[in-house]
Amino acid sequence: MRPALIAMPVFLLLTGCNRDRDAEMDPAIAAEVQRIRAIDNHAHPVRVVLNGPPDREFDALPVDNMEPSSDPVNLRLNVPVALEAVRQLYGSAGRKPALQRQKQDSYPAWVLDQMGVDVMLANRVAMGPGIQPPRFRWVPYADALIFPLDNSALAARNPDRKAFFGLEDSLRQRYLKEAGLEATPATLAEYLSRVVTPTLERHKQGGAVAEKFEAAYLRSLQFDAVGRAAADRVYTRFAGKSAPPEAEYKALQDFLFRYVAAECGRLGMAVHVHTMAGSGSYFEIAGANPLLLESVLEDPALRKTRFVMLHGGWPFTREITALLERPNAYLDYSSQDLLLPPATLAVSIREWLEWVPEKVLFGSDAYPYSDQLGWEESGWIAARTGRQALARALTAMMRAGEISRERALELARLVLRENARRLYGL
Repeated sequence: MRPALIAMPVFLLLTGCNRDRDAEMDPAIAAEVQRIRAIDNHAHPVRVVLNGPPDREFDALPVDNMEPSSDPVNLRLNVPVALEAVRQLYGSAGRKPALQRQKQDSYPAWVLDQMGVDVMLANRVAMGPGIQPPRFRWVPYADALIFPLDNSALAARNPDRKAFFGLEDSLRQRYLKEAGLEATPATLAEYLSRVVTPTLERHKQGGAVAEKFEAAYLRSLQFDAVGRAAADRVYTRFAGKSAPPEAEYKALQDFLFRYVAAECGRLGMAVHVHTMAGSGSYFEIAGANPLLLESVLEDPALRKTRFVMLHGGWPFTREITALLERPNAYLDYSSQDLLLPPATLAVSIREWLEWVPEKVLFGSDAYPYSDQLGWEESGWIAARTGRQALARALTAMMRAGEISRERALELARLVLRENARRLYGL
């Protein structure tokens, strides 16, 4: 279970329809938003394993490795929205295991049907039974590729990073083994040609539509432009040896991030970047500010790479709006639709749609937070809240005279489905 989940008395009204909320959503818009079979840009589906160890490949950095923190309300036990999700999905929590046993490999697709989702982009280390195309599309992890040296100094920063870098080291070893190597190559040129590029190519051949960076859990998103020669000097000096000084190591990481991004562009894969205050009490929120990616988005060498800023940059939701002008910049509002109420999220969605609506994507960030709030329940909550927030935003724009009803319905289809379909060629 996720640390520090706090039981909370059920004293709020269950989130059924009421007159005040309905007044914020035009009936025709709300009906269209509900009807659309969505493409979920970001989620962590979990396989059903009836015998054997549980599936742990739903994330490269599972949040249950972290120290306790003060959880947002919607991630606590027994909040009304979580209880409503259980009721809507299963009738009662006790029926969930039986349903998983009954459906087995068809269970993940059944969950998508309950969410109103046609296709889910699955952030996973590897796919598996029940989580396969066409309903699920793969988004693997690239962070391990940009930390090829001794990470002990970075891991010593705090307990969360100690756990996370241990996981990244294990994933990098997995990538090395898949490349037919026992250890990290001695030169940067060999590392790029024998590990980084082949790993990305294997992911592409395995059906990946994007690569995911959780880098904000490990360092700042300030990836500066660093020349090959400077990166080569750092790599050659420290490969297989002691931990490099942080400033020198950062230069190598910066180079490798942009190399991976360029290779993704060449291979036709998008790059997903976590841009939001993250879980845990040690997460450095300022390091996740999407404005730190500005030089990356403006790099002429990376204009063929499409960057998707996951989670809409919260709390930097206004800053991220301006970045949508970059031709290769997109965002989704995953996780915000799990953690925030519809009225709050609708304000940001409206601003994004008033700016560059073709770059805004729906996402859930469905995730196994706890036994009560699994990827199924969190995905259901996010799908419902995300649709309500979108309907509110479109209704407000229409009533303000900014768009027609027909345009509002078109925008609903763009956000929930068409923008993602075009971005990934689905």
